This record gives sequence, C-alpha cells and structure tokens, in this order.
Amino acid sequence: MKASEMRDKTEAELKALLLDKRKEQFNLRMQRGAGQQVRASEVRTARQDIARIKTVLGQKKTGGA
Repeated sequence: MKASEMRDKTEAELKALLLDKRKEQFNLRMQRGAGQQVRASEVRTARQDIARIKTVLGQKKTGGA
C-alpha cells in the first residue's frame, strides 16, 4: 500500500492496519524459525509497510502532510 493511500485513512484504521502488519511480520518470523521456506521479499515488504504506517501516523500526530 502506498503512503498516499494511507494518508486518506483515519488514525484508528491506521492503527488496526499496523497491528495486522505486525502480526504478519511475527508469523513470518515464526515460520522462518520453524525452518519453513519464507520469501525474503515478504519479510521486507512487511517491514516497509510497518515503517510507512508509522511515518503517516507520526505526520498525522504532528499535523504534517
């Protein structure tokens, strides 16, 4: 999801999305730890999405963007 799409969402929706992405990241880490094949691109995408969401939340909190 792009940052511009995230800016259109409310703060509550972003927090829910952040929770979902963190759960996804946790599940990917557990799969990797259990020895299952996990695509590195999935892990990277989850991490980047979390960073985007946190950035947009911070911007909304400070009144930027």
